[in-house]
Amino acid sequence: MIRVLMIGAAGYALWRHFNRPHPRPALARPDNAGPPKEIAQVRDAGPGQMRDAPGRWDRVDEEMDETFPASDPPARY
Repeated sequence: MIRVLMIGAAGYALWRHFNRPHPRPALARPDNAGPPKEIAQVRDAGPGQMRDAPGRWDRVDEEMDETFPASDPPARY
């Protein structure tokens, strides 16, 4: 009788072990998430789109503003 109880207890322990809820691994970004809130909005190029427009604006300034956020500055003429 003790042998049957020991086998039953071991079976129950194994059943509990394999049927317990397992935590899901955290996803880098859930499927239902939209774009991150900390992404800044990028404005259109040109002095008319600036909050504080500069007093002087020439062709090189325009080209530099249009290349943002590229890393290479425009070529000098």
